[in-house]
Amino acid sequence: MELALILDRYIHILAGITWIGLLYYFNFVQIPAMGKAKADGIAADIVPKIIAPKALLWFRWAALVTWLSGSYYLGKLGIFGAAFMLQGSSAAIGMGAWLGTIMLFNVWVLIWPNQKKVLGMVEASADEKAKAARIAMLASRTNTMLSIPMLFFMVTGTAAHGAAFWG
Repeated sequence: MELALILDRYIHILAGITWIGLLYYFNFVQIPAMGKAKADGIAADIVPKIIAPKALLWFRWAALVTWLSGSYYLGKLGIFGAAFMLQGSSAAIGMGAWLGTIMLFNVWVLIWPNQKKVLGMVEASADEKAKAARIAMLASRTNTMLSIPMLFFMVTGTAAHGAAFWG
């Protein structure tokens, strides 16, 4: 295997860990903690003004790097088209790639623009912020649920791991 492909695979894995790790952090740690902090009247500005913007920066760029490096990898293997068309032995990894593509769309088109309103980076009324918060949260929860089958298909779709499942 050529060095560029090995490096790309590690970039893909590290970016994916960063992306999914932050996704789980938002959904299982930050959202519940902020809900409790608001209910207790102790919600501080540090999360919405410092932590969330920085975490969202890493989150959205990790998503893009994961998708681009995965696409590059599929292209270098000569299976990009077959994977996205769900053809033959590339169907499993293609299903993972499609789920990752939907998740990338959710990050850049639904979560990030709405989080900018919630965090006050874009001017919005209280009603617009409430609607934006709900859209971002639902897209994030959708990504959390999609991450489980996406990871399954990505791991089982590779030749080394998928032979037991896909022959």
